[in-house]
Amino acid sequence: MASMLPSSRCCRNLPLLTATFPLLLGCASGPRGAAAPAPAATAPPAKYGRLSVLGTHLCGSDGKLVQLRGMSTMGLQWHGDVVNAKAFAALAKDWKADVVRLALYVGEGGYAAHPELKQLVWKGVDLAIANGIYAIVDWHVLAPGNPNDSLYGGAQAFFDEVSRKYGKVPNILYEIMNEPNGEVTWAADLKPYAEKMVATIRANDPDGVILIGSEHWSQDVHVAAADPVLGKNLMYTFHFYAGSHGEALRGKVQAAIDKGAAVFCSEWGTSESSGTGGPYLRPAEEWLAFLDRHTIGWTNWSLCDKSETSAALKSLAAAIQEGNVALAERESLLVPETMGPDGYAIWGPQELSVSGAFVRAHMRARAADGAAKK
Repeated sequence: MASMLPSSRCCRNLPLLTATFPLLLGCASGPRGAAAPAPAATAPPAKYGRLSVLGTHLCGSDGKLVQLRGMSTMGLQWHGDVVNAKAFAALAKDWKADVVRLALYVGEGGYAAHPELKQLVWKGVDLAIANGIYAIVDWHVLAPGNPNDSLYGGAQAFFDEVSRKYGKVPNILYEIMNEPNGEVTWAADLKPYAEKMVATIRANDPDGVILIGSEHWSQDVHVAAADPVLGKNLMYTFHFYAGSHGEALRGKVQAAIDKGAAVFCSEWGTSESSGTGGPYLRPAEEWLAFLDRHTIGWTNWSLCDKSETSAALKSLAAAIQEGNVALAERESLLVPETMGPDGYAIWGPQELSVSGAFVRAHMRARAADGAAKK
């Protein structure tokens, strides 16, 4: 299987966007833990209430299985402007997304160098709450690939702060390590790290869902499932790119489920693992059918206008090449400006990449299927 190279989804040539903002078991029949504070009058309740995990499934507060579908941002240090009210409203209302993953890179000019980026995380969580959807706070381990590296020394303090700030609201999920890679093993490196982070979060949030990565770029989920972290409401993440990963990786995911693990696909793309090539839509459909069969939640990579296949929005370079003067004159497409038929801004068809249009259509179709079954 192809590895996800550290350079695959990094944007080193882009300017830094610093933050400017100060066995199968049934599901529980109701919410668990202390009640969350009452939401603001203008904020809808979280779509499925407080989430919980039993057996291999994520469930809502009504006891029904939940399959979250949504988008991941690109690194906030590069494309942080996508954290805006119009974008989140467009995702929730037009795309019918119910989760947004906030990719807080730590290295590569991210949080370690610019801790003020956490303000974009807070803003993103607040916008998710305002739209009644969920936010995944992603501690984006990539290069170096060991989450115990000194670069990631602020992890405990960060997750302590996040869980203190948002632990009583139902909208948050914690992703404690994105893609461990290199000379790391589950037993020696990743499980001990995960145990520390779980303990840190649980001190403030006894019930929040925690997403745990695995070795080999979060592909060896079956290894983690064979030696799981003790605790409740824990899920194991896996990532795939349709042009690079297929039946072999699905076999690992199936093995993890067969061992009784709850799994979540916190990152996938229609491209190769480099972010380029394709889009491979038929293999992507095979993957999405697999996820649907197992009610596995997911977030697609990525909500940005970078010039690569996996980006959901067209790049300005593509707009210029197409001769689309109106798009080419905009500084970026991260803030939707096309007025939709229901009176709010959306990304129009001309602003979406092939990948973005494919993912949006899938989300809307699944949302319609869900509504029809009610």
